[in-house]
Amino acid sequence: MKMEIERKPNGGSTGGIGFIGLLQIAFIILKLCGVIDWSWFWVLSPIWISFAIVIILVIIFVIYNKTR
Repeated sequence: MKMEIERKPNGGSTGGIGFIGLLQIAFIILKLCGVIDWSWFWVLSPIWISFAIVIILVIIFVIYNKTR
């Protein structure tokens, strides 16, 4: 008896860690190993810069929808 497995294409994202996440991990490792002498403000910048971009886009979206 032969059984075949039906393979379905992945319709969404694969999840996992993205570029910003990898950059954040790299900055933290470099800081903890003493390779870079940045303040923690800049080491954690991928997190807060991404957050700031999202907040700015939400504000633009809200303003745009109020004017329509």
